[in-house]
Amino acid sequence: MSLSVWLAFLVTTLLFSLFPGAGALNTMGTVVRHGVRSALPSIAGLQLGLLCHLLLAGVGLGALLARSLLLFEIIKWCGAAYLVWLGWKQWRAPVQAMQAGAAKPMLFWPAVLVNLTNPKTILFLVALFPQFIHTDYPLWSQCLILGGTCLLVDALVMVGYATLAVPLMRIITTPARQRLQNRVFGSLFMAAGVTLAGASR
Repeated sequence: MSLSVWLAFLVTTLLFSLFPGAGALNTMGTVVRHGVRSALPSIAGLQLGLLCHLLLAGVGLGALLARSLLLFEIIKWCGAAYLVWLGWKQWRAPVQAMQAGAAKPMLFWPAVLVNLTNPKTILFLVALFPQFIHTDYPLWSQCLILGGTCLLVDALVMVGYATLAVPLMRIITTPARQRLQNRVFGSLFMAAGVTLAGASR
């Protein structure tokens, strides 16, 4: 793989990761509610979900999803329902004191599901990967480079979103502000779910 091809993939992946979606909302909501350190298992969970998508795209199942309308619809509605449920849970979350100490491992698996139930991610990867694969080079080495780049870029972008959420922690210091924050992020999650439900290929 040439440097120019890799740089083009890097820029494309960076733009895709920077576009705010469910992962960014999950990361920022986690920071605001539980503290910065708690974002670490959440970000790791998002990357595991992304890795699963990368593996599916690598073995060709992504192409099956891209062709199967039924499979796409099933995953889409599961993802939409999960985001709406997360939003409703956040909306009704009780006001509690910030706990910015140790990271909370229980935040890992919900983050995995956030990425796993987003069919747009794997469709993006299925459409993206072939544009940067060269038949003259070994397939798996190219997939390893592209997949590793994608994971690293997304992780760094999520760290950036977590950093952006830090000032909100300093603002949300009263029960009324925390309740407002819960409802804002809850509404954003539900809006993301509705948007996903209305998505088409």
